[in-house]
Amino acid sequence: MLFIGIMSGTSTDGVDAALCRIHASDQLEVIHHYSEPFDAALRAEILQLNQSGVDELHRAALVSNQLADCYAHCTQQLLLHAQVPSSAITAIGVHGQTVRHAPHLGYTIQLNAPARLAELTKIHVVADFRSKDIAAGGQGAPLVPVFHQAVFGAPTPRVILNLGGIANISILRPQHAPTGFDTGPANALMDAWIQKHQACRFDQNGAWAAQGTPDPTLLQTLLTEPWLALPPPKSTGRDLFNLRWLESHLQGTALAPVDVQATLACFTATTVAQAIHQHAADATEIILCGGGAYNTHLRQQLVTQIKKPIRLSDELGIGAQCVEAAAFAWLAYAYWQDIPAGQPSITGANHPSILGAWHKA
Repeated sequence: MLFIGIMSGTSTDGVDAALCRIHASDQLEVIHHYSEPFDAALRAEILQLNQSGVDELHRAALVSNQLADCYAHCTQQLLLHAQVPSSAITAIGVHGQTVRHAPHLGYTIQLNAPARLAELTKIHVVADFRSKDIAAGGQGAPLVPVFHQAVFGAPTPRVILNLGGIANISILRPQHAPTGFDTGPANALMDAWIQKHQACRFDQNGAWAAQGTPDPTLLQTLLTEPWLALPPPKSTGRDLFNLRWLESHLQGTALAPVDVQATLACFTATTVAQAIHQHAADATEIILCGGGAYNTHLRQQLVTQIKKPIRLSDELGIGAQCVEAAAFAWLAYAYWQDIPAGQPSITGANHPSILGAWHKA
């Protein structure tokens, strides 16, 4: 069966689409991967919609339509490059763009227009993966540990570390249900800070952070964030970890911007390492995925702090940049096959759930 997965994550840098073949044994093979950055205007509007503003319902609806158009274009390019007809695709799994995530209040919002996407592509669409788990009392996130177990499970304990805008881990142990949770920010704060001071979308290879010196006082201040001390299951997003949050911790300091960036890289590595040491001390290795996996400075910080073997998911057959897109192809497959991808061991929900909603082409 062929499925397409589409992901535009918290980093808000663009869209990743993966064409996947899923075999009867649940094995997944990525046939082709396509990425496309958001144009500057769309990215700016998405970021603005992460906070309340004038006429935000109208603006959110327009952005949802723009996203569907972008997702459709990525689907068409993916199929064109793979030389696969749309009629061969069982369904598209699409996450949408998260702009609010408040499971403690019983809701989450992903901007998306799945009916429009189905109409534009003439392919069935499975979307709205978080709502059912939240309705069942869960966090609605992370969504991918069951997928990680299916494709990355091993005879020894292993952690899958996704470094997107937010960092999350999946803890995989043989003969055990997978667990997982968000650990804190990965790229979100570093991207916001370099965009403000260097007019860059992201810190390529962590080169700017590598020029600075982490400030121990600021690091300890950031680590006092109460959310970090919460036990799992837990999830977070730009609702909490954003530029306003960072600047509130910078009041009264006179640090050079480059040293703040260096501290933010250290903050990400520290929060990830603390989570792994506390909840997955038996893991024999760490598998990295997500855009942040290619940040060489951040990877070195992680090696220093985690003190376990770390390698990219590329070595296991799925490129780090397309793991999450592949995950949504698998989640669409799980919906199709009535596999409960929403699990209490991961999200704290009251019961397992089939995740997603079908929009017929």
